Amino acid sequence: MEVKQLLEMSESELDALYRASNAGPIPRGEARGTVLVESGTELSGPAAKLVHLLAWQGKVFDPDKHELRNEILPFGIKAVRAAVYKDASWLDNNETIVLDYSKTSLIAHWIRDEIREVGPGIYLGLVYWERDRVLHFALEFPA
Repeated sequence: MEVKQLLEMSESELDALYRASNAGPIPRGEARGTVLVESGTELSGPAAKLVHLLAWQGKVFDPDKHELRNEILPFGIKAVRAAVYKDASWLDNNETIVLDYSKTSLIAHWIRDEIREVGPGIYLGLVYWERDRVLHFALEFPA
């Protein structure tokens, strides 16, 4: 599975892939992030590029500290910390990797992300605002 393929999938196809995938290992290092906005439409690629350029480039994982930092803004500032651990998914109650901002971030304390490995070095993520699921994203780790 590649990020390009994820951009071509509908939201229901992304949900089905997420449900069919295992959590995989908690990742280590820097991942390029792609927001899957308007997935499965002609707008998905340009929207993902715009968000990547202006707002969010990805995440940097440190499994030894059980945390990550997001790379944000055009300069790739490492900020917005999250706790990282495995727990039950809010989507299907199966094991997932949780990226929990509730106790680590003043600006994102209502956000919870979940990720599962969908291919070697490729993770599909869900973003929750409180308990409402708001979007999908992908993380791509270098081989």
